[in-house]
Amino acid sequence: MSRRYTYPEAAAELRVEESWLRRHIKALPHSKKGRVVTFSAEDLDRIDAMHHHEPSVAKRVAAGSEALAALRPLPRRGSPARIA
Repeated sequence: MSRRYTYPEAAAELRVEESWLRRHIKALPHSKKGRVVTFSAEDLDRIDAMHHHEPSVAKRVAAGSEALAALRPLPRRGSPARIA
């Protein structure tokens, strides 16, 4: 029989908050017997794969580029918006 993880154990394995698991339980693979929710190692692997993102290499914008120079600060809250 394979190991079953409780909410706190699964959260520790996945390095997320236990409350995150509880909030998203309907979209996550898990097993339930009565009111007891458990996760198998396979469930944890699938959850990790579902929410795993590789960092992308973004093109860095030079400080003096035209795109950066075109940026303008947002108006303060409550003041009328001016379009220039």
